[in-house]
Amino acid sequence: MGKIILASSSPRRQNILKETNLKFEIIPSQYEEDHTRTVFSYEFIENLAYNKALDVSNRIKENALVIGADTVVVLDDEILGKPKDEAEAISMLKRLSGRKHKVVTAIAVINTENNTVKKTAVTSYVEFEQLTDEQIESYVKEYKPLDKAGSYGIQELPSGFVKNVEGSFKNIIGLCPDALMKLIV
Repeated sequence: MGKIILASSSPRRQNILKETNLKFEIIPSQYEEDHTRTVFSYEFIENLAYNKALDVSNRIKENALVIGADTVVVLDDEILGKPKDEAEAISMLKRLSGRKHKVVTAIAVINTENNTVKKTAVTSYVEFEQLTDEQIESYVKEYKPLDKAGSYGIQELPSGFVKNVEGSFKNIIGLCPDALMKLIV
């Protein structure tokens, strides 16, 4: 296995990748995501991950495995992206309150030596408790989740928010290590 490059500036993804004991470099992707699409499809999310990896692979001159990833929160087949402000974050969390939704992380790996691409998407499910307006507003003010899909980070939610989780917890954070390892071997 050659050099590994993570095409992400996400500290959460970096921490998960460090736990795999793989040596890697970080070159953040400069790919501009399309935030206008709100209808979910696996093809769409996998293409976002691919385009992030492609941006970095086009900028490097050496052989490497370039990893791109994208995580979305999906409620009723609608993508809940990163909120533009606190009001939108509060609105998203109110929609998620008392409901089960899915969190999908797509991973794309480009091997620049032989120009091959492997992609996958992992789905996990999160069910929120019925949240009060006070809980939601307090969370948004304290944790400032404007950089997180769906307006929350599962790893930082206070007790009383999550009723149930199905699937990979690390996938919900932003990268499923088991799925990644299958792509890079």
